[in-house]
Formats: sequence, structure tokens, C-alpha cells
Amino acid sequence: MKRLLRLPSLLRLTLVFLIALVFQNCSEQKIKESTDETLNITEYLRDNPDYSMFLEILDLTNYASFMNTYGTYTIFVPNNEAVQQYLNDLGAASLSEVPLNDLKNIAMLHILDKVVNTNSFNDGKIATPSLYGQFLITGAANAENGSSITVNKTARIVTPNIILGNGVVHVLDKVLRVADKTLAQTIEEDPNLSLFTELLKETGWFDKLNNPITYDDNNVGSYLTVLAQTNEVFNNTKWKNPENNNEEITLNTIENLKLRYSKPVDGATQADPKNLKDSLNLFVQYRILPGLNYMADLATKPSFETKAPLEVISARLSNDTILLNDDVFNGIREKGVAIVRNISDVTASNGVLHYVESNFNIKKRLPAPVYFDLCDQPEFKQNTAVYRVPGKWASYSKDQLSGITWEGKATTVTYTAGNTTAWRGDVIELLRLNSSFFTSITFDTPVIIKGRYKVWVSYRTNTRSSASVRVLVNDMPMSRLINFREYYNSTIPERVYESQGYKTNLSPVDRNYCCRLVGIVEIPTTGRHKLKFERILDSSNGQTWIDVVEFRPVEMDQLYPRLQSGGDGLVPQ
Repeated sequence: MKRLLRLPSLLRLTLVFLIALVFQNCSEQKIKESTDETLNITEYLRDNPDYSMFLEILDLTNYASFMNTYGTYTIFVPNNEAVQQYLNDLGAASLSEVPLNDLKNIAMLHILDKVVNTNSFNDGKIATPSLYGQFLITGAANAENGSSITVNKTARIVTPNIILGNGVVHVLDKVLRVADKTLAQTIEEDPNLSLFTELLKETGWFDKLNNPITYDDNNVGSYLTVLAQTNEVFNNTKWKNPENNNEEITLNTIENLKLRYSKPVDGATQADPKNLKDSLNLFVQYRILPGLNYMADLATKPSFETKAPLEVISARLSNDTILLNDDVFNGIREKGVAIVRNISDVTASNGVLHYVESNFNIKKRLPAPVYFDLCDQPEFKQNTAVYRVPGKWASYSKDQLSGITWEGKATTVTYTAGNTTAWRGDVIELLRLNSSFFTSITFDTPVIIKGRYKVWVSYRTNTRSSASVRVLVNDMPMSRLINFREYYNSTIPERVYESQGYKTNLSPVDRNYCCRLVGIVEIPTTGRHKLKFERILDSSNGQTWIDVVEFRPVEMDQLYPRLQSGGDGLVPQ
């Protein structure tokens, strides 16, 4: 009888494991191919019958397939009751009776190409426009059952922040309507603006506010912003007529307005309100701002051009109120006028309408400081994933920028938000200021009031940057060059250092940031101007980082206030 081979126990265990592995590989395996079973937007709507009518709009317009693709979308979905009310308002029995183009516009108005949760809403416009191109306006409304978020002042969000695989859904109780009326039509249909409408027609501005949008060579639309006065505001405005024993009259009729403002000009014997130099015409021009300026925009910029030549309106946010022409000059506050917040931000097809709470006149301006953050560019601000996000940066070509241009072989300019010491935490980065990259770069300034200014340039020091750069304002060379390799010298008393043409403009101080006086400039007209940096010698083999350019009136203290390092405020002495 043969004896069985006795194997060591470790070897036997190894054989058992190998046999089991062979059998496992021969059996069928079920592998999960998807790691995320979250529904996309279209799939979610198909699974929820409460939204079937809006889904039908998406199907009819082919946006259902669009909202089923990978992406980061926000969609405001009216429930079935809302869509049915929309049909009732139109007198239509079904969506098939609504013109397809109207349904496409409705669909696009409800979709944003970015995820925006309600905790990102401000009391005002959403920063990202709808696919239709119009901005949506959010706010708050109080009711017996509590407060809720409104959209475009009419619809209420009944279910917010439904997070899905390709975006977020907010459910509405009303269908949002496209703003298809012009500013003139929007103003005329408000009975509270009947005198303002008459005033627009008397001066010829009604027709101008009735024009459709056109676009220039840079694709900038001819949008306008109107600051309207209600009949009540005119009723509350009095004037003493010096030509009639200071008789007090109320500016509540077009005749009284013409008596107050309309005067003959250029040697004419009679007044003509349609003449652009006529004071009544200028009264209207001063209430019209170029561009699309919602309250969120008015709250973030210090001044705005108007259609009145060389005249600007200042704006500032006080608590939750936007004040126009509310300024302090020579230590004296000039009381301004408030925008009526709850009824303003009215979108029209060619602009936006605001209401003011009282009458105001053109204010002659004295020179005022302008702190020009070179990163305050509309294209930078639209890139919300990068703008003022620490550690982020993005490069832009010439054709992507409306306010920056340059000469040389460089293909892009870079925005970088990693400089925590800089004002607002960001700087413009130029790869090289030399003949191989940037020979010069030009910026459009903010509005500067006419007057004499000292011009200071704040930069982050780099010992490999350009040592010889000239600054020009409106092609006028400044008297001093900039050496971007120079550090701030904190050992010299600040007033002595200022007399030498240097300072720090940041608080707290960082010696890596220096501010150089490049000269004094006479700004001849109130408005936007050209600021140019031009290399003189090819000394640069490293980046140049520019933060802020200050235009300070020559009579003003040049050291204070300082700019808040990493923040956006001003720091007094």
C-alpha cells in the first residue's frame, strides 16, 4: 500500500487559495459601472409630474436634451399651476398654441450656465445672466406664513436648492416673463411716471429710450440706465421764481418745469427743450447713464458717467440704501438722493429703470480721489470661479478684454488673486515688460473728475522686473520713470520719503509693495481716460505685478487715507 504524500501545512494552505482563485475567475462577476446615480435635471423633471408642463416647454424647444448633458446649470422651474396660469394669461388652451420662439425665450430666461444656490443670492441681480441674456433679480417678500425669496419681483421660490447631477433646481410659483418692452414703453405704462414721460417726449429723449439695442465693434450693447422721478416727487419739489418776486411754484407740470429750467442758448431768442444744451434737456440727460447699471453695480462703483456732457453722478451704499451724489467735500457733507430700492431694478429690453425718492440737479464736481484697481475689469469680474478667490489666476487675450490693450508679442495678460497683501488681494501680472513681450500696455481708467492730480503707481517689487518704465496719461508722458525693482524703504520718515516721490499706500505696510509718484496731470474733462505703461529699456526678465494707480487731487493729503491690505476699504491715519 502506497503512503500518501504528506505536505507541509503552509504549502497545503497555499494550494487551497490558488484553487479558490481559479474558480472565482471562472465565475461571472457583476461590476458597478456607474459611481453616481444622481439624476440629471431632465431626468428629475420626468420623474416628477408636478413639473410636466415646464418639461413640455423644454421638450418643444429641444432644451430637455440640453439639460440632460454634463454641466453646471441653474434652472428655475415653474410648477404646473404656474405654467397653467401663464397659458390662461395668454388665452391659450395648450403650449402648442404658443409661438415656438416665445417658448424658446421663456426656456432660456429660466436657465443659468452656472450653479447658483440661494445662499449666493443677494438682494438684487444674480451675477450670472440667463441664457436669454437678461439678468434675474432676487429679493425677499414677507407673507403670513413667513418670508420667501422672489425672482424678478413676481415669482416666489417654493422649493429651493434641489441638487442634481448637472446642476440645481429652484421651483417657482410663476413663470418668469421676458422683458420685451423698451425703457420708453416701460416708463410710459407706469401711471406714476406720467409727468416724467411727458418730460422725455418734450426733450426728445423718449424716442432715444425707445430704440432697440445695437452693438458696436467691440460687441458692447447700447444699454441705458434711467433714474426716474415719480409724479409724487415732482409734487414735492418747489422753486422760487426770482423773476416774479420769488413766487413759489411746484414743479408738477411740464409748463412749470420749462419755466424753471428751459432757457435760450447760443444766442437764440426762444428756449428749445430739444436742444441738447438746453437746461431742461440737460436735466433729463443727467438722469440717463450709459450701460446696464443695476443696484448691485451702483453699490460697487464710486461714480458713473451720465449723458450730460462732462457730468458724473457719484454713488455709495449706506446700510442697505444706495445714495446718489451724497458726498463729503472739504469736510462738509452734501446730502444726496436715495434710490427707492423695493421698486427699482426694473429690466427693460434696452436697459434698466430705477426710481429716486426726490428731485436732484446737476452737481458741479470738485476733483476727487480715484483709486484705480487695475484688476477691476468686467471680464475678470465675470469669471467668478477666479475673481478674488485666493490662489486662483487666469490669462486673457486682447479680444477678451474691453478695457485693456497692449503692444508687443505677448498674447495674454494675467489676473492673479494670490497676493493677499495687495488691495483687494489681486494684481495684474505682465510676463515681461520688454521688446519680446509687452512694449506697452494701456488701460481705460474709471471716471475721473476734471482737475489736477498727482499720479501714484503701486506695485509688488520683483528684482527681475523692468527697471525703466514710463507712464503716460492720455498720451502725455509723466515726469518720472518707475523702477519695479525698488522696495519700500521703511527706515525713511514717511513725509521725507513722500518728498522723494515714494510712499506706501497700504495698511498694514508690506515692504514688498512700493508706491511711486510718476508726476502731476491735468485732467481736462470729466470722464474715462487712457493710462499707459511703456518700457524704456529691455531690462526685464521677470514678471511685473501692478496693483493700484492713485489719482489724488494735488491739494489732498497724499499719504492718507491708505488702502486696506488684502481688503477693499480705506484706512484713515
